[in-house]
Amino acid sequence: MPTADKIRVVEETTERLARAGGVFLTEYRGLTVPELQSLRSNLRAKGGELKVLKNTLFLRALGDKAEILNEEATSGPTAVAFAYENESECAKVLLDFAKTNKALVVKGGMVDGKYFDAAGVEKFSKLPTRDQLISMVIGAISAPISNLVGTIEALYAQPIRTIGAVADKVAEGSPIPAPANAAAAEPEAAPAEETTTEDASPAESASDAPAEEATTPEESSEPTAEETTE
Repeated sequence: MPTADKIRVVEETTERLARAGGVFLTEYRGLTVPELQSLRSNLRAKGGELKVLKNTLFLRALGDKAEILNEEATSGPTAVAFAYENESECAKVLLDFAKTNKALVVKGGMVDGKYFDAAGVEKFSKLPTRDQLISMVIGAISAPISNLVGTIEALYAQPIRTIGAVADKVAEGSPIPAPANAAAAEPEAAPAEETTTEDASPAESASDAPAEEATTPEESSEPTAEETTE
């Protein structure tokens, strides 16, 4: 019959399993108390927690999920690492610690309901962290966005520069430069000048002619020097 302590351990383990994104099983036999404390501290820094559990109680907390585990994962004294965040970094902490402390053996792990053996945990530890993946996704998205922003800024900047140049000319009292399409409009003004010349009234032409004739010496009414002598 389960005791109150065993029931409490199963309930606490069930709660930890619900919060953890990954669970890694290790054999800690031979580790000293200071070494276990150091490992716990390293895991805590990455968002993990290490608990020494009896295999029977751990399997009871797993329930139906215990079927995916093999015998090796639940044999011998077991210390379970619960990764509440940064699952790949927690796995790397365990493997790095095992390299310098041969007494620690990583037996396997579960991530998102899938079981990994020792080799699988090692491969999993080499995956990019969650923060790195987020940075990669943001980088992939922000590149085209930055290009689009640059194009929009260029479209807005061109008319602003033109307006600024005109404002400077006005402030200096200089004539405002004609628009680029002014040259195309100039030939249309030519017929207006021709019309002015051709449409001059006959009265204006007649008034000019007598003035020229009055100054002609042959039609002058004054006698010449030869006529006065005669």
